[in-house]
Amino acid sequence: MLALVMLINRAGSMVLPFLGVYMTAHLHFSIENSGVVLSFFGIGSVLGSWLGGMITDKIGEYKVQSLSLLLSVPLFCMIPLFTTEVGLAGIILAQSIVSETFRPANSVAITKYAKPENLTRAFSLNRMAVNLGFSIGPALGGILSAISYEFLFYSNALGALMAGITYIVFFRKRDQLVTRKAKKVKEVNNTITEGSPYRDGKFLLYCFFCMLFAICFFQLFSTLTIFYKDTAHLSQQNIGYLLGYSGFLIVLLEMSLVQIAEKYFKLGVTMLLGTFLCGFAYAMMAFDYSIVALVISMTILCVGEIWTLPFMSTITALRSGAHNKGAYMGLNGISFSIAFIVTPYVGTLIAEKFGFTALWLGTGIFAVLIAIAFYFIVPWMLDRKVSEEDMI
Repeated sequence: MLALVMLINRAGSMVLPFLGVYMTAHLHFSIENSGVVLSFFGIGSVLGSWLGGMITDKIGEYKVQSLSLLLSVPLFCMIPLFTTEVGLAGIILAQSIVSETFRPANSVAITKYAKPENLTRAFSLNRMAVNLGFSIGPALGGILSAISYEFLFYSNALGALMAGITYIVFFRKRDQLVTRKAKKVKEVNNTITEGSPYRDGKFLLYCFFCMLFAICFFQLFSTLTIFYKDTAHLSQQNIGYLLGYSGFLIVLLEMSLVQIAEKYFKLGVTMLLGTFLCGFAYAMMAFDYSIVALVISMTILCVGEIWTLPFMSTITALRSGAHNKGAYMGLNGISFSIAFIVTPYVGTLIAEKFGFTALWLGTGIFAVLIAIAFYFIVPWMLDRKVSEEDMI
C-alpha cells in the first residue's frame, strides 16, 4: 500500500523534469539563472530531509508523510503566480522543504513494515512505484506543457492530494496499532541509546560519496532536459516520452536486476557496477546524441540507477540502529539534497561556459572514480555495527 501511495503521488510528478525548460522557454531565464533557481530546490531538499528525519523519530512517519503530502497541494498551485527569479526561487524553496520531509519518513515506514530479509526488495518495490508514476507523469507532462505550463503545477497538486487522502485512509488505523506496540517495546528498552549519524565517521564518508554520485546522476532532472531541447532538438512531447520510457523500463527490470545483484554480487560490487554504468551513459552523449543513441544511453542509465539507488537505502538501513533510522535516512537524504543544490548550478555553468560535451565527459570520468570509492567504502563500513571507535 505504501507503493500504491507513492505511485499516485509520482504519477502527478511532472514539474521537476520540465522546470528547467519552463524557465528557459516560457519565462525566458538564462540557462545560468535557471540553474541558480533550481539550486533552491536543492536547498529546500537539504532542510526538508534534515527536518523530516528529525521529526520522524519524534512524532512518527505517519504524521510526517500525511502533513507533507497535504501541505504540498497549495504550494504547487502557487508556483505559476511567481514569474521572477527571486519569487520563483522562494516558492520552490518552500515547496521543496515541505515535500522532501516525506522521503526519510517514507524510508522509515518501509523498514517498519518490511521483513529484514526483504529490505532491498521492499525499497525496490517502492522505487518501482516511483518509476511507474514517473513513466506516466513526464509523458503526460510533455503533452500538458505544450498546451499550458500551468497544467503541470495543478496536476502535481492533484497527485499530491490524491496520494495524501489514500495514505490517510489506509494507514491511519494501522499506524495506531503499530504505535501501541512500539510504545510497549520502548518501555522495555528505554535504556537503549544509539549514536547520532552525524558523529558516525564511516557513514559520513559514505554519504559524502553518495552526494558525489547524486551530483552526477541528477543531471537527469536539470541539465539533461535542456540538452535534449537545445542541442538534440527534441520536442517537449518527445522529452516527456523519453523520460517516461526510463520509468517504464525500470518498472520492467528492477525486481529482476535487484534479485540478480543480491544473488551474485556483494554490495560493494553492485555499487561499483551501477555507478560505472551511470557514468558511461552520460559520457555516451558527448559523442552521439541521435535519438537512437539517446534511447541507448537512457537504457544504460536505468540499469545503473537500479544497481545503485535501492542499495544505497539498504546500506543506510543496515548501518543504522533500531531507534535512529529516521536520523540515518534523513542524513543520507541530505547528501542527495545537497546534490540538488550543486548539480543545477554547476551543470548549467559548465554547459554554458564549456559546452555539453565537456559536461558529459566530466560526469563520466567523475562517476568512474566514485564507483571505485564505493567498492572499498561499502564493505569497510558494513563489516561491523557502529562502535565508539567510529564516532567523531
